[in-house]
Amino acid sequence: MHFLFLSFIAAAVWGFAQARVVPASHLLHEKREHAGTGNWVKRARTAPHVKVPVRIGLRQNQYALSQAQQWLMNVSHPGSENYGQHWTQEDVINTFAPSDDSTVAVKEWLATALPSREITHTKNKAWLAFDATVQELENLVHAEYYEHHNGDRAMISCEKYHVPASVKEHIDYITPGVKGVHFESKDLKKRSRRPNQDGSGYASRNGRQPPQIRPAINTPLQQDQLDTCDQIITPACLQALYDFEPLPPNATISPNNSLGVFEEGDYYSQADLDSFFTNFTSYIPNGTHPVLDSIDGGMAPVVISLSGGESDLDFQLAIPVIYPQTTTLFQTDDTYYGLQLDPNVTGIFNTFLDAIDGSYCTYSAYGETGDDPILDPVYPDPNLPPPNGYQGQRQCGVYAPTNVISISYGEQEEDLPAYYQQRQCNEFLKLGLQGVSIFVASGDTGVGGLAGHGSANGCLRNGTVFSPTHPNSCPWLTNVGATKVYPGRTVYEPESAANDPAGHPYHNAFSSSGGFSNIFTVPDYQAFAVQTYFADHNPPYPYYNDGQYNTSDGLYNRNGRGIPDVAANGDNIAVYARGRLATQGGTSASAPIFAALVTRINEERISAGKGPIGFINPVLYQHPEILNDIVNGTNPGCGTSGFDAVPGWDPVTGLGTPNYPKMLSLFMSLP
Repeated sequence: MHFLFLSFIAAAVWGFAQARVVPASHLLHEKREHAGTGNWVKRARTAPHVKVPVRIGLRQNQYALSQAQQWLMNVSHPGSENYGQHWTQEDVINTFAPSDDSTVAVKEWLATALPSREITHTKNKAWLAFDATVQELENLVHAEYYEHHNGDRAMISCEKYHVPASVKEHIDYITPGVKGVHFESKDLKKRSRRPNQDGSGYASRNGRQPPQIRPAINTPLQQDQLDTCDQIITPACLQALYDFEPLPPNATISPNNSLGVFEEGDYYSQADLDSFFTNFTSYIPNGTHPVLDSIDGGMAPVVISLSGGESDLDFQLAIPVIYPQTTTLFQTDDTYYGLQLDPNVTGIFNTFLDAIDGSYCTYSAYGETGDDPILDPVYPDPNLPPPNGYQGQRQCGVYAPTNVISISYGEQEEDLPAYYQQRQCNEFLKLGLQGVSIFVASGDTGVGGLAGHGSANGCLRNGTVFSPTHPNSCPWLTNVGATKVYPGRTVYEPESAANDPAGHPYHNAFSSSGGFSNIFTVPDYQAFAVQTYFADHNPPYPYYNDGQYNTSDGLYNRNGRGIPDVAANGDNIAVYARGRLATQGGTSASAPIFAALVTRINEERISAGKGPIGFINPVLYQHPEILNDIVNGTNPGCGTSGFDAVPGWDPVTGLGTPNYPKMLSLFMSLP
């Protein structure tokens, strides 16, 4: 580590010379609640001449926030006369923009304090942006700014700052502030670092284990063979389970109805896709592949030796369901961040959401404006040179969201701050308003989490409290649990909840994650289903309310949003990975199956002159009869057998698995 001596001396003199007196006209706006910022180490006072980008997040439109859920239901509930009348992105930006009063008040303050300074009002109308020296900023908000370092990363922040009483109600958040901003300058201390990993191998994204995998022990002799579906699930098995047929290879399709698939730190191989098509879906020509929307340096495909079990699985499941419809790959983050070579960057999805909605890059909510300065990647990437390190600016609004998005990644709620998850959840709501359906794998660890997340066994408090998953707890997503065709059963019999003890057949235990959020309450559309579950099938465990598990002997949150919403097969799935036929297990398989079937339904609606389904949950909870109810199985964890799959909704398999003809008939009957 090297110190620039003159800068250090200047900062020291600046710190001693200034006695920070806060005028009576100003009020404290934010103060750091905890001493320290994780692994970041506080260093010297920042030199006064250093220029920093200043962003002032304007207070959100409170009326819009109070009405947002109602607006989403207005376009998503089957009983609404406005069903399917989704908003444009411009509608969303204008509606949620801060009030004109807030913009005028803050601009007037800045014009007085920093005359002749060019102030930019961002496109989403949520930020005022300008550059200032540290001395100007400290005088503006009556604060003292310090450098914080974590390895080779530098950040500027303060312990507290103040704003005039006349504008306090109009300002949500200022950066740099209590939450700092990453910054590179010759005047900041810096050292170089390179990762000691080569990026090979399967990726495990934060608190979500990769799909379970083992060599296939029984290969079907024919592509349409169904008598081995209790041992290996092929496209033919899925067609029989959910009663659909492949589309004709020459079918006319909409150019605007691609199925989007999120990937991060895991990469598909074209050779693996071709092997799968050759052996299981000969109607799909070799070379068929997703359209790549590369986000912040995401690269795909890769050579077969570097392919990952997740990406290969997603596309080998989704493409056979929708072909000749297309898939779009949202490959997110460069190698350094995608493979989590920085263990401190534990956030997820923000850079993806930035890329499909430019307004999210500067969106202020729950005390956070834009991406988190500690938890999210920083671009240009200071850690790796190109091509593995992305050297461009963070991508904002460069791609349009697809009508349907499948996500097989996630963490536990415990892994991320509540404000981080709440801000993301608002964005998922806004995407729902625009007609985007988002399907997320519920997780593979039953009612618990991975070991080491929350406690040694992955459960909360003393290792007994159930651990909900993220982003699944957000009410504006559709969570997909996993089912299984058990040995000796056929595709014409009801499935059961997936539940495989460790060693049988996979190395790690696998069961469909489910439970109740500690952050989000039960949404209105789900309330009756959850109430009925408790009334008719009350779990035998003590519970708590409002997420307060640390002050209770309860094991789950009684008034939390229920997880999952639906289910699909997720065990013994046939997949070619790194050139070999294997079987995999995980809700990672369930999400793209359900998402692909909804993409098929959207295609039919578009052909009939209608729009996409959008946020699907209100329709599903009003019409559970269009799903196959799953009434057998559990999702054990935390020293318990977990919850039971029962008639109606349950926190194991939700409302059940797809019945494609019934789903198609209902959604075609809606406007």
